[in-house]
Amino acid sequence: MHTTLKVILIMVLASGLLISGCVRTEESTRIGGQAPDFKLSDLDGKSVSLKDFRGSPILINFWASWCEPCRNEMPLLQEIFEEWSDDGLVVMAINTGESRTAVQAFMQNNNLSLPVLLDTQQATTQKYGIFFFPTTLFIDEDGIIQKKIIGAFPSKAAIESNLNQIIPSADKEDING
Repeated sequence: MHTTLKVILIMVLASGLLISGCVRTEESTRIGGQAPDFKLSDLDGKSVSLKDFRGSPILINFWASWCEPCRNEMPLLQEIFEEWSDDGLVVMAINTGESRTAVQAFMQNNNLSLPVLLDTQQATTQKYGIFFFPTTLFIDEDGIIQKKIIGAFPSKAAIESNLNQIIPSADKEDING
């Protein structure tokens, strides 16, 4: 009986360590925390770092082409990219785990031109604690995560309603009207 108690105690302690490890991962991407830097390649092979965009509001969308909600959301992100880039918004669509060739084909087949970064090894996805696709982060000009949305947006207006979190001058009346 004494051995059984020891085994149970060890299992409880190990579970506690695992849970606290998960919490630490999430802490690095908590709302109000600094967005961790990353360096990924775009579809042209150019290296892109998050820190290069400090001073600009950033929308990061984690997605994959095999994900039906992601595919449905991509045209909305394209519209946001086209309409808000001139206002200083940086849009980054981070593809998770797929090859450059597969992503390029998806983008061409769907007439999409928004910036895509490749997280083929999924290191950035793990760093950000992304478990569900799509997941979108709204990061302010100081690099602080202001909002995290899990799941696809149903409309462009739904995306725009979150931009006031990172673009202080975004007028809600203009966005929603």
